[in-house]
Amino acid sequence: PLAARMRPRTLDEYIGQEHLLGEGKLLKRTILADRLTSLILYGPPGTGKTTLASIISQMTGARFKSLNAVSSNVQELRKIIDEAQFTKKTSGERTILFLDEIHRFNKAQQDVLMPDVENGTIILVGSTTHNPSFSINNPLLSRSTIFELRPLNNEELVKIMHQALKDPERGFGKLKIEVDEKALEHIAKSASGDARRALNALEIGVLTTNPDSNGIIHFTEEVAQESSQRKIVYFDQDEDYHYDTASAFIKSMRGSDPDASVYWLAKMLY
Repeated sequence: PLAARMRPRTLDEYIGQEHLLGEGKLLKRTILADRLTSLILYGPPGTGKTTLASIISQMTGARFKSLNAVSSNVQELRKIIDEAQFTKKTSGERTILFLDEIHRFNKAQQDVLMPDVENGTIILVGSTTHNPSFSINNPLLSRSTIFELRPLNNEELVKIMHQALKDPERGFGKLKIEVDEKALEHIAKSASGDARRALNALEIGVLTTNPDSNGIIHFTEEVAQESSQRKIVYFDQDEDYHYDTASAFIKSMRGSDPDASVYWLAKMLY
Protein backbone atom coordinates (compact mmCIF):
# COMPACT_ATOMS: atom_id res chain seq x y z
CA PRO A 1 0.00 0.00 0.00
CA LEU A 2 1.02 3.61 -0.62
CA ALA A 3 1.03 4.36 3.13
CA ALA A 4 3.59 1.58 3.70
CA ARG A 5 5.75 2.58 0.72
CA MET A 6 5.81 6.24 1.74
CA ARG A 7 6.87 5.57 5.34
CA PRO A 8 9.58 8.18 6.10
CA ARG A 9 13.10 6.76 6.21
CA THR A 10 14.82 9.69 7.95
CA LEU A 11 13.93 12.46 10.37
CA ASP A 12 14.19 14.92 7.46
CA GLU A 13 11.36 13.11 5.63
CA TYR A 14 9.22 12.91 8.78
CA ILE A 15 6.34 15.43 8.86
CA GLY A 16 4.55 16.50 12.03
CA GLN A 17 5.10 16.14 15.80
CA GLU A 18 7.12 19.37 15.95
CA HIS A 19 6.62 19.46 19.74
CA LEU A 20 8.81 16.32 19.93
CA LEU A 21 11.00 16.48 16.82
CA GLY A 22 11.38 20.22 16.22
CA GLU A 23 14.82 21.80 16.36
CA GLY A 24 16.32 21.34 19.84
CA LYS A 25 13.44 19.22 21.15
CA LEU A 26 14.25 16.37 23.56
CA LEU A 27 13.26 13.37 21.44
CA LYS A 28 15.11 14.63 18.37
CA ARG A 29 18.26 15.35 20.41
CA THR A 30 18.05 11.87 21.94
CA ILE A 31 17.71 10.11 18.56
CA LEU A 32 20.48 12.14 16.87
CA ALA A 33 22.87 11.56 19.78
CA ASP A 34 21.93 7.83 19.87
CA ARG A 35 21.38 8.11 23.62
CA LEU A 36 18.01 6.45 23.93
CA THR A 37 16.56 5.42 27.24
CA SER A 38 13.37 3.35 27.48
CA LEU A 39 10.40 5.27 26.08
CA ILE A 40 6.72 4.87 25.28
CA LEU A 41 5.23 6.45 22.13
CA TYR A 42 1.55 7.12 22.76
CA GLY A 43 -0.98 8.53 20.29
CA PRO A 44 -3.88 7.86 17.90
CA PRO A 45 -3.52 5.65 14.79
CA GLY A 46 -1.58 7.05 11.83
CA THR A 47 0.43 9.64 13.77
CA GLY A 48 3.87 8.08 13.14
CA LYS A 49 4.68 5.84 16.12
CA THR A 50 5.90 2.81 14.15
CA THR A 51 7.62 5.11 11.65
CA LEU A 52 9.62 6.76 14.45
CA ALA A 53 10.71 3.33 15.68
CA SER A 54 11.76 2.43 12.14
CA ILE A 55 13.85 5.62 11.87
CA ILE A 56 15.46 4.89 15.25
CA SER A 57 16.35 1.37 14.04
CA GLN A 58 18.30 2.84 11.12
CA MET A 59 20.02 5.59 13.10
CA THR A 60 21.11 3.68 16.20
CA GLY A 61 24.38 1.83 16.65
CA ALA A 62 22.64 -0.64 18.97
CA ARG A 63 21.09 -3.99 17.99
CA PHE A 64 17.45 -3.44 17.08
CA LYS A 65 14.77 -6.06 17.60
CA SER A 66 11.05 -5.71 16.89
CA LEU A 67 7.98 -7.54 18.18
CA ASN A 68 4.25 -6.99 17.86
CA ALA A 69 2.39 -7.68 21.11
CA VAL A 70 -0.67 -8.87 19.15
CA SER A 71 1.13 -11.90 17.71
CA SER A 72 4.05 -12.42 20.14
CA ASN A 73 4.33 -14.39 23.37
CA VAL A 74 6.55 -14.65 26.45
CA GLN A 75 8.72 -17.32 24.81
CA GLU A 76 9.72 -14.95 21.97
CA LEU A 77 10.28 -12.18 24.50
CA ARG A 78 12.56 -14.33 26.65
CA LYS A 79 14.56 -15.39 23.58
CA ILE A 80 15.29 -11.72 22.71
CA ILE A 81 16.14 -10.96 26.35
CA ASP A 82 18.58 -13.93 26.50
CA GLU A 83 20.24 -12.75 23.28
CA ALA A 84 20.47 -9.20 24.68
CA GLN A 85 22.09 -10.45 27.91
CA PHE A 86 24.62 -12.53 25.95
CA THR A 87 25.47 -9.64 23.60
CA LYS A 88 25.92 -7.21 26.48
CA LYS A 89 28.28 -9.60 28.30
CA THR A 90 30.38 -10.48 25.25
CA SER A 91 30.57 -7.20 23.34
CA GLY A 92 28.92 -4.57 25.56
CA GLU A 93 26.49 -3.77 22.73
CA ARG A 94 23.05 -2.49 23.72
CA THR A 95 19.77 -3.95 22.44
CA ILE A 96 16.74 -1.80 21.59
CA LEU A 97 13.45 -3.70 21.64
CA PHE A 98 10.54 -2.10 19.79
CA LEU A 99 7.28 -3.51 21.13
CA ASP A 100 4.36 -2.44 18.95
CA GLU A 101 0.87 -2.40 20.54
CA ILE A 102 2.47 -2.87 23.97
CA HIS A 103 -0.94 -2.44 25.66
CA ARG A 104 -1.87 -5.90 24.30
CA PHE A 105 0.60 -7.51 26.74
CA ASN A 106 -1.01 -8.35 30.09
CA LYS A 107 0.57 -7.53 33.47
CA ALA A 108 2.47 -10.81 33.71
CA GLN A 109 3.90 -10.42 30.20
CA GLN A 110 4.97 -6.83 30.90
CA ASP A 111 6.61 -7.98 34.17
CA VAL A 112 8.97 -10.21 32.16
CA LEU A 113 10.61 -7.04 30.78
CA MET A 114 11.11 -5.35 34.13
CA PRO A 115 14.52 -6.64 35.37
CA ASP A 116 16.26 -6.15 32.03
CA VAL A 117 14.74 -2.71 31.39
CA GLU A 118 15.84 -1.68 34.88
CA ASN A 119 19.45 -2.83 34.52
CA GLY A 120 19.75 -1.48 30.97
CA THR A 121 20.18 -4.80 29.17
CA ILE A 122 17.19 -3.81 27.03
CA ILE A 123 16.14 -0.33 25.96
CA LEU A 124 12.40 -0.57 25.48
CA VAL A 125 10.61 1.44 22.82
CA GLY A 126 6.89 0.74 23.17
CA SER A 127 4.04 2.09 21.06
CA THR A 128 0.38 2.24 22.07
CA THR A 129 -2.90 3.89 21.14
CA HIS A 130 -4.14 3.46 24.73
CA ASN A 131 -3.38 5.78 27.63
CA PRO A 132 -0.19 4.31 29.19
CA SER A 133 -1.41 5.25 32.68
CA PHE A 134 -4.12 2.59 32.36
CA SER A 135 -2.58 0.03 30.00
CA ILE A 136 1.04 -0.23 31.18
CA ASN A 137 2.35 -1.37 34.57
CA ASN A 138 3.42 1.44 36.91
CA PRO A 139 6.93 -0.01 37.51
CA LEU A 140 7.52 -0.10 33.73
CA LEU A 141 6.10 3.42 33.35
CA SER A 142 8.41 4.80 36.04
CA ARG A 143 11.43 3.54 34.10
CA SER A 144 10.28 4.98 30.76
CA THR A 145 9.80 8.43 29.26
CA ILE A 146 6.36 8.93 27.71
CA PHE A 147 6.12 10.90 24.47
CA GLU A 148 2.59 11.74 23.30
CA LEU A 149 2.11 12.02 19.54
CA ARG A 150 -0.73 14.29 18.41
CA PRO A 151 -3.11 13.93 15.46
CA LEU A 152 -1.60 15.59 12.39
CA ASN A 153 -3.15 18.89 11.32
CA ASN A 154 -4.64 19.40 7.85
CA GLU A 155 -1.62 21.31 6.55
CA GLU A 156 0.72 18.46 7.54
CA LEU A 157 -1.56 15.86 5.91
CA VAL A 158 -1.66 17.85 2.65
CA LYS A 159 2.14 18.06 2.72
CA ILE A 160 2.38 14.27 3.18
CA MET A 161 0.05 13.72 0.20
CA HIS A 162 2.11 16.09 -1.97
CA GLN A 163 5.18 14.08 -0.97
CA ALA A 164 3.48 10.91 -2.24
CA LEU A 165 2.35 12.57 -5.49
CA LYS A 166 5.89 13.78 -6.29
CA ASP A 167 7.94 10.71 -5.29
CA PRO A 168 8.79 8.78 -8.52
CA GLU A 169 10.00 5.61 -6.77
CA ARG A 170 7.60 5.00 -3.90
CA GLY A 171 4.71 7.29 -4.83
CA PHE A 172 2.92 8.51 -7.94
CA GLY A 173 5.68 10.73 -9.34
CA LYS A 174 5.77 8.82 -12.66
CA LEU A 175 2.06 9.36 -13.34
CA LYS A 176 0.56 12.47 -14.93
CA ILE A 177 -1.79 13.75 -12.25
CA GLU A 178 -3.56 17.11 -12.07
CA VAL A 179 -4.61 17.69 -8.48
CA ASP A 180 -7.21 20.12 -7.22
CA GLU A 181 -5.90 21.51 -3.92
CA LYS A 182 -9.46 21.45 -2.56
CA ALA A 183 -9.46 17.67 -3.13
CA LEU A 184 -6.43 17.22 -0.89
CA GLU A 185 -7.92 19.56 1.71
CA HIS A 186 -11.12 17.49 1.72
CA ILE A 187 -9.17 14.27 2.31
CA ALA A 188 -7.16 15.95 5.07
CA LYS A 189 -10.34 17.03 6.85
CA SER A 190 -11.86 13.56 6.53
CA ALA A 191 -8.71 11.78 7.78
CA SER A 192 -9.06 13.03 11.39
CA GLY A 193 -5.30 13.52 11.80
CA ASP A 194 -4.45 10.02 10.48
CA ALA A 195 -1.74 10.04 7.76
CA ARG A 196 -2.36 6.40 6.84
CA ARG A 197 -6.04 7.09 6.24
CA ALA A 198 -5.22 10.14 4.09
CA LEU A 199 -2.74 8.20 1.93
CA ASN A 200 -5.18 5.29 1.55
CA ALA A 201 -7.86 7.70 0.25
CA LEU A 202 -5.35 9.31 -2.13
CA GLU A 203 -4.28 5.89 -3.45
CA ILE A 204 -7.86 4.72 -4.05
CA GLY A 205 -8.69 7.98 -5.85
CA VAL A 206 -5.64 7.91 -8.14
CA LEU A 207 -5.82 4.20 -9.01
CA THR A 208 -9.56 4.18 -9.76
CA THR A 209 -9.68 7.35 -11.89
CA ASN A 210 -9.25 6.78 -15.61
CA PRO A 211 -6.82 9.13 -17.39
CA ASP A 212 -8.10 11.38 -20.18
CA SER A 213 -7.04 11.14 -23.83
CA ASN A 214 -3.72 12.82 -22.98
CA GLY A 215 -3.00 10.31 -20.20
CA ILE A 216 -3.70 12.82 -17.42
CA ILE A 217 -5.51 11.73 -14.24
CA HIS A 218 -7.72 14.53 -12.92
CA PHE A 219 -7.92 14.25 -9.12
CA THR A 220 -10.92 16.47 -8.36
CA GLU A 221 -12.81 17.27 -5.17
CA GLU A 222 -15.56 14.89 -6.32
CA VAL A 223 -13.01 12.05 -6.61
CA ALA A 224 -11.71 12.93 -3.15
CA GLN A 225 -15.21 12.79 -1.66
CA GLU A 226 -15.78 9.33 -3.11
CA SER A 227 -12.36 8.11 -1.96
CA SER A 228 -12.49 9.34 1.62
CA GLN A 229 -16.13 8.52 2.35
CA ARG A 230 -17.21 9.48 5.87
CA LYS A 231 -15.11 11.26 8.47
CA ILE A 232 -14.23 8.94 11.37
CA VAL A 233 -15.28 10.04 14.85
CA TYR A 234 -12.87 8.57 17.39
CA PHE A 235 -14.64 7.39 20.51
CA ASP A 236 -14.55 4.55 23.05
CA GLN A 237 -16.74 3.15 25.80
CA ASP A 238 -14.75 3.76 28.94
CA GLU A 239 -11.39 5.35 28.16
CA ASP A 240 -9.89 8.72 27.21
CA TYR A 241 -12.10 9.66 24.24
CA HIS A 242 -15.28 9.01 26.27
CA TYR A 243 -14.21 10.96 29.36
CA ASP A 244 -12.55 13.81 27.45
CA THR A 245 -15.72 14.34 25.38
CA ALA A 246 -17.99 14.18 28.43
CA SER A 247 -15.71 16.64 30.22
CA ALA A 248 -15.78 19.05 27.24
CA PHE A 249 -19.59 18.79 27.16
CA ILE A 250 -19.90 19.62 30.88
CA LYS A 251 -17.42 22.51 30.69
CA SER A 252 -19.27 23.95 27.67
CA MET A 253 -22.54 23.83 29.65
CA ARG A 254 -20.91 25.53 32.64
CA GLY A 255 -19.39 28.15 30.35
CA SER A 256 -22.83 28.93 28.85
CA ASP A 257 -21.66 28.07 25.33
CA PRO A 258 -24.72 26.52 23.61
CA ASP A 259 -22.98 25.80 20.27
CA ALA A 260 -20.14 23.89 21.92
CA SER A 261 -22.57 22.06 24.22
CA VAL A 262 -24.63 20.86 21.25
CA TYR A 263 -21.45 19.87 19.37
CA TRP A 264 -20.09 17.62 22.15
CA LEU A 265 -23.54 16.18 22.83
CA ALA A 266 -23.97 15.39 19.13
CA LYS A 267 -20.60 13.63 19.08
CA MET A 268 -21.58 11.39 22.03
CA LEU A 269 -24.98 10.59 20.50
CA TYR A 270 -23.42 9.86 17.11
